[in-house]
Amino acid sequence: MEIENKVKYALLIEYNGNGLVGWQKQKEGISVQGSIEKAAEKIFNEKFEIQGSGRTDAGVHALGQVAHIYLPNNHKLTTKHPFYIISAFNALLKDTSIRVISAKSVKPEFNARFSAIKRLYRYRILCRAAPPGIDKGKVWHVRKKLDIKLMQEAVKYLIGEHDFTSFRTINCQAKSPIRTLDKITFSNYADEIVMQVLAKSFLHSQVRIIAGTMVKVGDKTWEPHKVKEILLGKDRSLAGPTAPPEGLYLEKIDYPKTLLDDNWPIIYDNKIYN
Repeated sequence: MEIENKVKYALLIEYNGNGLVGWQKQKEGISVQGSIEKAAEKIFNEKFEIQGSGRTDAGVHALGQVAHIYLPNNHKLTTKHPFYIISAFNALLKDTSIRVISAKSVKPEFNARFSAIKRLYRYRILCRAAPPGIDKGKVWHVRKKLDIKLMQEAVKYLIGEHDFTSFRTINCQAKSPIRTLDKITFSNYADEIVMQVLAKSFLHSQVRIIAGTMVKVGDKTWEPHKVKEILLGKDRSLAGPTAPPEGLYLEKIDYPKTLLDDNWPIIYDNKIYN
């Protein structure tokens, strides 16, 4: 893309993954990337390419996806407050489950994918007999009581740098199965368990396979120490099932503060933006 007379913007994006084919453009179906590029084309009357921090699969949600895009630097929208940019995008995205939450200009060297230093994922598990109503399509419904203490004990074996062959899909295209997990925590909210996983990068479906394995521990099918055996076995068939995508959320992306800090503009309607 010709970047002369362009300004690079970072976009903060949320979406409900139900009905989406994922982040990446596909030949068929609605994608987040394709939807935002189409909106940008209508707004600025030219073709665009948008780069996200990572690809989320079909059905996976995002609370804090980050992407970058080059926009015309002399356009009436880019010379004003970011309110106008996000309003223009969201007006065209109103019939989708995708929203641009905030936007700000960034240095040319910023890259939404390659500049990321940490990625935080959240996985939600609803533990009760009754299926979800309000959260239908937003949680993994498990009809068993899970022991969160056993799950917390089990994930200790996964912290640090390991060969995670047992925790990636057989179709994973990553060149190496070696990854470093910084932190895995569990929280209990009434009948819901929330798992959060922090790392620089992940293998394909790694978080979902960890979630599926932890449910096997939580329902006492497996002892916590079995997770160590699974890890050392380096065989996908040893681990638990791949948890469904509707429980997974891309929660937050961290970058070096010199490239993108956490102070995203918070946009309100009750202010005049000039």
